[in-house]
Amino acid sequence: MSGEPGILIDDPGLLAFQQSQELEGAEGGLSNGTMNGDRGVGLPSNITPDVRGRGGIQLNLNQWLSQPFHLSTCNDSSGALPNMAEVFYIGKTDRRLNERMYEHLYSMKKVKLDNALAKRGNDNPGHEFTFMFNHTGQGSICSQAIMLVTDGAVDTYDATFAKFNWPDRKVRIFSYLIGRETAFADNLKWMSCANKGFFTQISTLADVQGNVMEYLHVLSRPKVIDQEHDVIWTEAYIDSTLPQAQKLADDQGLVLMTTVAMPVFSKKNETRTEGVLLGVVGTDVPVKELLKAIPKYKLGIHGYAFAITNNGYILTHPELRPLYEEGKKRRKPNYSSVDLSEVEWEDRDDVLRNAMVNRKTGKFSMEVKKTVDKAKRVLMMTNDYYYTDIKGTPFSLGVALSRGHGRYFFHGNVTIDEGLHDLDHPDMSLADEWTYCNTDLKPAHRHLSQLDAIKLYLTGKQPSLQCDKELIQEVLFDAVVTAPIEAYWTSLALNKSENSDKGVEVAFLGTRTGLSRISLFVGAEQLTNQDFLRAEDKENIFNADHFPLWYRRAAEQISGSFVYSIPFSTGSENKSNVVTASTAIQLLDDRKSPVAAAVGIQMKLDFFQRKFWTASRQCASLDGKCSISCDDDNINCYLIDNNGFILVSENYYETGSFFGEVEGAVMSKLLAMGSFKRINLYDYQAMCKTTIDSSGSAHSLLDPYYAVFAAVKGIMAEIFLFLLEFNLCSWWYSDLTVKAQRPKQTLEPCDTEYPAFISERTIKETTGNIDCGECLKSFVIQQIPSSNLFMVVVDNECECDSFPPITMEPIEIMYNESLKCERLKAQKIRRRPDSCHAFHPDENARECGGIPELRPQITTVLFLLLLSLLVR
Repeated sequence: MSGEPGILIDDPGLLAFQQSQELEGAEGGLSNGTMNGDRGVGLPSNITPDVRGRGGIQLNLNQWLSQPFHLSTCNDSSGALPNMAEVFYIGKTDRRLNERMYEHLYSMKKVKLDNALAKRGNDNPGHEFTFMFNHTGQGSICSQAIMLVTDGAVDTYDATFAKFNWPDRKVRIFSYLIGRETAFADNLKWMSCANKGFFTQISTLADVQGNVMEYLHVLSRPKVIDQEHDVIWTEAYIDSTLPQAQKLADDQGLVLMTTVAMPVFSKKNETRTEGVLLGVVGTDVPVKELLKAIPKYKLGIHGYAFAITNNGYILTHPELRPLYEEGKKRRKPNYSSVDLSEVEWEDRDDVLRNAMVNRKTGKFSMEVKKTVDKAKRVLMMTNDYYYTDIKGTPFSLGVALSRGHGRYFFHGNVTIDEGLHDLDHPDMSLADEWTYCNTDLKPAHRHLSQLDAIKLYLTGKQPSLQCDKELIQEVLFDAVVTAPIEAYWTSLALNKSENSDKGVEVAFLGTRTGLSRISLFVGAEQLTNQDFLRAEDKENIFNADHFPLWYRRAAEQISGSFVYSIPFSTGSENKSNVVTASTAIQLLDDRKSPVAAAVGIQMKLDFFQRKFWTASRQCASLDGKCSISCDDDNINCYLIDNNGFILVSENYYETGSFFGEVEGAVMSKLLAMGSFKRINLYDYQAMCKTTIDSSGSAHSLLDPYYAVFAAVKGIMAEIFLFLLEFNLCSWWYSDLTVKAQRPKQTLEPCDTEYPAFISERTIKETTGNIDCGECLKSFVIQQIPSSNLFMVVVDNECECDSFPPITMEPIEIMYNESLKCERLKAQKIRRRPDSCHAFHPDENARECGGIPELRPQITTVLFLLLLSLLVR
């Protein structure tokens, strides 16, 4: 959302909200993200600006009215306000807030309305009101509106409107009168009607649902009169109520949708000037459908496709996390307005983002830090980005290719018969989310799996299927080449001496075409990690966004070496009792060798640890005895990986922990020596715990019982006026909904900074001494050949309490007021709409709302009269 400064109406009970409407987006808009527009300033998360081209603000009044707020002004030294929306809550709607709000107003040198809006002097450094006429050249420069949510106005302020908004009336006024009082309704209605807006009175919850959205019909009048069927596309959203979304969610998990729609309006000549909007027609499209034209196998191991809107918000991206609290799958309040700069945050100058917002075609390169494995590990890479616009939509498409992967692709030729023979194996599967054959075109094909569709296509039984011939040819080649490994795994399983204690549980292989082979060395019911390589385990299988985690990590290791890791726990279930080992398979030739496949095993943790302890006791001396052994009481032995996580420790409960949490002094020394490197990472989609005051009462407007009671109370107040002399009025009008407040912990969007660690590959062995004050602590670290593991031996006789533990806990980034304002002033580029229908000279603005008449039931009146007689 964008615009000139907001307005402060210095009259009790008024709230003024100014906005410059973005029809499909604009430059200088407020971001709901935090890195470039802090969530603490601007619109709160429960008031969502509509940037999809529907012609107004989308206000969630249900939440707004139950959670009053106040936002600061961000004045600069000259007294001018930044180019941002400004909201003031000044009214009497919640008496409990009066003292705090008026205290803030007095600190701002409260003045009368005409001074606050029209004057700027030495005694009033505050607000120059421009009615959002966009002198800055930013914003959509299209529909502009002021929305007043108030419980009364004592003046019409016609002089102010005449000075700033007439005769063009570029800014519409929408007023919402809260409550059943109608004393000031005429003033509010006059303001709306005189400025081509709409007036609505909101007394009950039904009024909120039925009347708030009237502004849409008003803002749509010019478009309807112009007879323009502009097509709009919405931002990404999650809608589990749609049948197609439910089906996709069952098959693939979370599915983001977008809607394409156009208006439907009346073409009758007699209602032309009224601009009668009948509705909209549209369809919902899964976002992934837009990416099917980019085959995943051509993007390489770390490559991915993404799309953004004209506002720079993410439509789809592998790093987009719209949900939180895994298992509960709750939606984040701002998941649909995550900016590209919040996931591709290494692009500090927004070169990539701005080019895509401006619908350019080109290339951009930068070094990136990509997190994997629940953001516990980091991969350092250089990405080449290719981008262009998507015709007929406001979206832009980008493709990221990691250097060293995705540039080379080898081809192999086998016969169809050979390939079909080796495809027909129960332990072989293909990536379900990859498109080998398009099974969506015909209803008869939609029940087919990708493997079944390939077989039908190759055998000629379904020649109408549209399939990727190049990809299928490579699948056949991979199936033939990898078939012998099945026999090898079977022989190992039958040879009990090779796996007598069943330490190795599963072997697996994956190729660059999404083909997987799995062999179990124990029964399926005996697997320690039951979810591994199953559809629920998104991280470790081929999907539309990425290759399996074990494949990606193996590809970044030195050719011929294994990468070992312990899965991190999720929820209450402990999965840190297995170890996964994998290695990449490359073609060894003169050119940069592409990774053809990755192969690995998963074994029990105790089996792996026994192997390590046995190896640590073997020495090269003549008698085979070790002068120093891990069995000695004065040393501690650890086996850690290249990211600093412990795989083996004498204390079993330290397994899976970060080494710096256990040996803070040693980790500090390793960082100082350069053996390990600290990488600072940022999460602009984080959720932080916060404590708020919670009340068991609901807001009076949203409580139907209170609404009925309020109506009865209003009538009885007229009957029992004589009670005033007994000073019962203050008791009668007390807030009946106040209850004892209690603290409540909740999760709120925030920005966090956290570290990740990575080892230096060139260091093979290092020794060090740490000065702990009263003693020296010594240690030795040595790399395990052909692996990502390091053995660390630490002297435990010297306590080094002066060094605190090094943790990986995220720290919330706290923004001071000046930084908040600077971020809001430096708003991101938004692309203006291709068309604008803000006003039309033939528009009939006489239909501008009214006051619903309150007609109490006769039985209610009689009951109240009887009650009054009984009281007397």
